Amino acid sequence: MSGHLAARLVVSISEADVGQRISLRRRLPTGEYSDVVGVLESWSGGTLRVRRRTGELAEVEASAMVAAKVVPPAPPPRRRRS
Repeated sequence: MSGHLAARLVVSISEADVGQRISLRRRLPTGEYSDVVGVLESWSGGTLRVRRRTGELAEVEASAMVAAKVVPPAPPPRRRRS
């Protein structure tokens, strides 16, 4: 058995998933990877717009995606104990 694991990167979202919560991994110009999780608000002109839970709108070039999938809705916020 080799000493490393290989990950299978798959993009399994499409423009039909607008309105769904997604998780995607993109390759940055530096060669590093960055993850974006949120609701896919739009996908047009090769650009995805994802609304994060903080309200921030992340724009991702479709050509930078290396993996993406639809994920379940975010869990409700936990109530703090007093």
